[in-house]
Amino acid sequence: MNEFGPQMQARPGSVPQRWVLTSHRSLGRTGFVTLMALLCAVSFVAGLVFSLMGAWPVAGFFGFDVLLVWIAFKLNYRAGRRYETVDLDRHALVVTQVQPSGRQQAFTFNPYWVRVQLDEAIDGRTRLHLALRDRKFIFGMGLNDDERREFAQILAGALAEARR
Repeated sequence: MNEFGPQMQARPGSVPQRWVLTSHRSLGRTGFVTLMALLCAVSFVAGLVFSLMGAWPVAGFFGFDVLLVWIAFKLNYRAGRRYETVDLDRHALVVTQVQPSGRQQAFTFNPYWVRVQLDEAIDGRTRLHLALRDRKFIFGMGLNDDERREFAQILAGALAEARR
């Protein structure tokens, strides 16, 4: 598979094509375990110091902080399991959104009538959507702004080829 960035993959060649859009997670499993071990060690030492000074209730708050950081990372990793597939052939453009729970929802568009639009705000933030008449379908929310710009060009080019 060719890669257009860390989040997008596609089959080479012309129509049909498939892209998988996933969000990037910068901290892998080893990094997470290392970070949590370091955080536990620092919190334990700090809690021990406060306990020896007579402020033993503070030690519980250090443990609570570690628990909150762990929960936040677990929720973030769960959200990272969300992805979208974009399948294009001469007859249909299908965007399938897969939730972290595994639930899928597919949206089908006619490649002759759908347009790729990229809205860009003054601050550089982008929103990628497919436009069909007066309706808009937003997708690619897991991508960063540069990846949305790049994917908008790639998908628009692929749609133009599918129309030929």
